[in-house]
Amino acid sequence: MPGLERLIYVDDSYNESHAGLIVFGWVECHPVRWCSALRAWLELRKELYREFTLPPSTELHATRFVNGRDRLITDPAAVSRNFFAPDGTLLKKDLGRAVALRCLDLLHRCPDLTTGAVYAQTDSRGRAFAREKYDLYRRLIGTWDDVCRAADHYALITMDGNDPHFLDAHRELPLDERRIIEDPTMHDSRRSQWIQMADLVAYTALMAVNRHAHNEFAWNWFGTYLAPRGSTVPTRL
Repeated sequence: MPGLERLIYVDDSYNESHAGLIVFGWVECHPVRWCSALRAWLELRKELYREFTLPPSTELHATRFVNGRDRLITDPAAVSRNFFAPDGTLLKKDLGRAVALRCLDLLHRCPDLTTGAVYAQTDSRGRAFAREKYDLYRRLIGTWDDVCRAADHYALITMDGNDPHFLDAHRELPLDERRIIEDPTMHDSRRSQWIQMADLVAYTALMAVNRHAHNEFAWNWFGTYLAPRGSTVPTRL
């Protein structure tokens, strides 16, 4: 009897105004390994609290914390002096990037987790850009549906936010044959550690393909921590 074998958590990242890039990143696990995978992540969050006073309940939104826009820590006095300038200013970007690398290392090492990403590039903007994003998602879940059918198992998808347009792609799958079950479950990233993992994957994938000088610090993160063997950038769909 075919069973549910893939729990997939998805988030998007994009640069519309300049590069026209759209990325979907994901983290997934087998349902049987869900508890141990989450435990590994929560243990890391505890470590980050002990080392940086970064509370486990604080949302890790990559675009904000990697670029030093979030106030991550509760007690600057407890943080290593390596993260302070000579005048005593907290180097929020350095701190955020150190946290990101710790998280990426966990995603790389955890045997219960698998990550991936795809991207597309377009000259479209505005509503046309949004249509391109939904079309990329449609192609992505179509690929997953084919893979699940060939392997004779099922998958369930969870996404960030509450955008109803993603439901359309699921409902277009042939009901008698589809292996992506249900509409995507929508979770608030502020309350979902899984979506925060997927957000970091999507951000890292975008940095791998959106290569300009301001992103150089993260150009190789995807290839180092997340890419399949022999690859350095996400798959282009």
